[in-house]
Amino acid sequence: MPNEHPFWFATLLNKLLGGLLTPLLIKIGFPPGHPHHPIPSYVAGEILVLLIIVIGALMLRRRLSVENPGKFQQTMEIFLEFTQGLVDEMIGHGARQYVPLIGTLGIFILLCNIMGLIPTLITPTASIPVTLGCAALVFVHYNIQGFRQHGILGYFRHLCGPMLAIAIIMFPTEVISNCLRMLSLSVRLWANMLVGGMLEQVSTSMIPIAVPTIFMALHVFESFLQAYVFMILPALYIGLAVSHEH
Repeated sequence: MPNEHPFWFATLLNKLLGGLLTPLLIKIGFPPGHPHHPIPSYVAGEILVLLIIVIGALMLRRRLSVENPGKFQQTMEIFLEFTQGLVDEMIGHGARQYVPLIGTLGIFILLCNIMGLIPTLITPTASIPVTLGCAALVFVHYNIQGFRQHGILGYFRHLCGPMLAIAIIMFPTEVISNCLRMLSLSVRLWANMLVGGMLEQVSTSMIPIAVPTIFMALHVFESFLQAYVFMILPALYIGLAVSHEH
């Protein structure tokens, strides 16, 4: 979602790194649209979320305790068990190897979704490049897992369906369907976060007391819901890619 005011963290990063980043981008053939501000706000938002995740992981590691776990550790253990149950159900045998990916995606998307509720911060997932990048990561990963599980020719046969007679129809259908998964993942998340943020801004400008609270609560609910969707669908796609039955 376009921001009326520059994101302060983007301004800070551009001051620190802009002088080095702009010549590098020009040299490799990707000149930034704004040479003095090569880092867009949504990229800065993603970087801030990644920093929060790294700092949180380091804090959790330092405070790990078997006898006296803190609230943060207990919360993350509940989330881990939830993620393990989800991948076990959606993928089946060997599912636990995908827990880091699915869990990290869920945390990253959730933080990106709700960060905009904090004053002076933005919602990175209200920008289509962010959601498209996450969807592209999922697309590349589950196809790589399909090739690793079946081999190159085996995975192509997997996409052709169970009957050779309909392979000429099934293969292009499956290829198009896989590409549409990436589009669906990205647009669904982007549209929900964009509209949610716009409704919140409009309600705040018109009725600045009770109504914005309602929309903020809806935004929080939608943030958790979309993060869950971005966990369950990639797990489903991985399960389909590595399964031996089409």
